[in-house]
Amino acid sequence: MKNSVLAILMVLALFGCEEVIEVTLPNEEPRLIIDALVRIDEDQLTTTIRVEVGLTRSFFTAIEPAQLSSIVLDNPDLPTTASDYGSVALTEVSPGVYVAIKSTGFFTNGNLELTIEYEGNTYVANATYVPGAPIDRLEQGDGTLFAGNETEILISFTDTDDRDDFYLFDFDFDEYLVTEDTFYQGQTFQFSYFYDDGVTDGQEVSVSLLGVDESFYNYMNQLIVQATGDQGPFQTPVATVRGNFINTTDTAIDSDRYALGYFAVCQTFTKSIIID
Repeated sequence: MKNSVLAILMVLALFGCEEVIEVTLPNEEPRLIIDALVRIDEDQLTTTIRVEVGLTRSFFTAIEPAQLSSIVLDNPDLPTTASDYGSVALTEVSPGVYVAIKSTGFFTNGNLELTIEYEGNTYVANATYVPGAPIDRLEQGDGTLFAGNETEILISFTDTDDRDDFYLFDFDFDEYLVTEDTFYQGQTFQFSYFYDDGVTDGQEVSVSLLGVDESFYNYMNQLIVQATGDQGPFQTPVATVRGNFINTTDTAIDSDRYALGYFAVCQTFTKSIIID
């Protein structure tokens, strides 16, 4: 009986300690976010530019597609011919997704300017084509890390020796890695990458190597650091990662009417592997 009374008192004490905690989450105005990464395969005569545009919301709310007034890509350095023009308007093919097709040479020569009109504001970003390097070898390894159930792949590529290069690796599943050639310029570089989960036997995995400039390298590096940091689900990132879009309508230094995202044009090489 003594033990039963003690148990009841303990349960009552636990319920008595319960208190509803209200957590105030950030509630910012919706902000435009733009994904305008153009991947170039020089073996293709034409290239499709696909731009996804959405609106950021408060915590735990999905990004909603944004409907633009207009979106235009210009290349003022490209001579206008009867078969090609130095400008193209993108067409909305699904909510928040805008597409256009141009000759690959349109993207690889000159300075490109992407202009977006949204709710009375004009957002502009500039980019030039950045060459990359082919993937020499992609194969599965048998190494593991801490858990012992990781999947290892081995990647090697040869850097060019006549320029300073920056690279972005896309490993599928929204997993990315950036690297620069400071310590392997002009050499063949090999490294391992480990998938923690989500990869099963018989599954095809595609790995892409993109040439990027230093600004985009720094931008992606910040995103990767924040995505893999220890902020936790209830904390905001250490800092807002600003891309290269400029609001030319509201140019005040302290203005918060800027867009997130990046416009880049990158030569891309892709290889695939079947996991076994």
